[in-house]
Amino acid sequence: MNNAIAGFSKLSKDEKIDWIANEYFADPAEATALIKKYWNSDQKLQQLHDEFIENTITNFYIPLGIAPNFLINGKYKTIPMAIEESSVVAAAAKSAKFWSTRGGFKATVLNTEKIGQVHFIYKGDVSRLEHFFAQTKATFFSTTEAITKNMQKRGGGILDIELRDKTELMANYFQLHVTFETKDSMGANFINSCLEQFSKTLKEEALAFELFSDEEKQIEVVMSILSNYVPNCLVRVEVSCPVEALAEKHIEYPSEFAEKFVRAVRIAEVEPYRAVTHNKGVMNGIDAVVLATGNDFRAIEAGIHAYASKSGQYSSLSHAKIENGIFSFWMEIPLALGTVGGLTSLHPLVKLSMEMLEKPSAKELMEIVAVAGLAQNFAALRSLTTTGIQEGHMKMHLNNIMNQYQATTEERVLIKQFFKTNSIAHSTVVGFIEDLRK
Repeated sequence: MNNAIAGFSKLSKDEKIDWIANEYFADPAEATALIKKYWNSDQKLQQLHDEFIENTITNFYIPLGIAPNFLINGKYKTIPMAIEESSVVAAAAKSAKFWSTRGGFKATVLNTEKIGQVHFIYKGDVSRLEHFFAQTKATFFSTTEAITKNMQKRGGGILDIELRDKTELMANYFQLHVTFETKDSMGANFINSCLEQFSKTLKEEALAFELFSDEEKQIEVVMSILSNYVPNCLVRVEVSCPVEALAEKHIEYPSEFAEKFVRAVRIAEVEPYRAVTHNKGVMNGIDAVVLATGNDFRAIEAGIHAYASKSGQYSSLSHAKIENGIFSFWMEIPLALGTVGGLTSLHPLVKLSMEMLEKPSAKELMEIVAVAGLAQNFAALRSLTTTGIQEGHMKMHLNNIMNQYQATTEERVLIKQFFKTNSIAHSTVVGFIEDLRK
């Protein structure tokens, strides 16, 4: 069997599916039927999805869930979450309800600065390069006026351009380090367009700079690209209440719970092996909302995990303390999000999610996403320090096991009834199903 194919992208959608079905599947007709089963019956909607990416053959569904009762800065929000993992939405909703009677979530955007860089090689006298940059800086702004005009009307644009000497890291390596404000757009295309113009201006102006030698004039631009590390695009989110107010069904002794909770967070601050899983819980909440609102969760993940390593050791994103009888739980995270452009204006369910969130600005979306992350982290830590993480998770996972073994309606009733009072594990559920069928 020859798995290589030339000109695949030029094939029609049906031709692509025919090739895949016949090349990789024992039953091509069955594979084709499954692929087409997930097509949308609305042809215009399907075409829209087909054109989001390349070589599309079908749609890959992820559930869109809802977590209500989030009290954020005194206003209630219902948060959409696109995720396939059991218990995440339930845990977020449970946290939301818990904190709604204890003052809710407080969220504040600290800064919204985005970053882009032109990476270049310069072989020459550094003082002459610095002189050249000081003389040329205004030209960088003027040559991008056509690109920045509309952004400036919305209150955004280029904030500053710096020349950075990176020769201690790599021979002859320098940067134009540029900061941007992109308002309600994530701004990737805007930033990259500005940076590419900067690289042209850099090379052209260097050739005309009289103080440069012939070698110095030959500046080599390696690449021009935005950075997904945005440590100055920050949002802070927190919850707090008197320690005794933490009491509820699973928290009989609130002071003991609070102390154990703070220690659990402290472990994640000092132990990277724990911090990774701890922060994964934060990202369960963040990624689900980022995906539901049509933003780039890969960029968000990369930037946040880099931020978690800013001290030189990977550490917890969230923090907790008890001070003067008050329990506080908070985090500051970088979030470069957009509410206009990209999928936010194209994907129908993204539009629905944005409307559900009452059409937030980029700053408001930063607050909402950060709240979802902290809520998810609180839920995980509360379970870990009280009943254990598996009890609630396995209850949610029970449905997946029943679906996997195609349990009938009658079997589902008996399974759920039995596991109300018995410990849930994959093997015990499967064993119970097999016993029912004997």
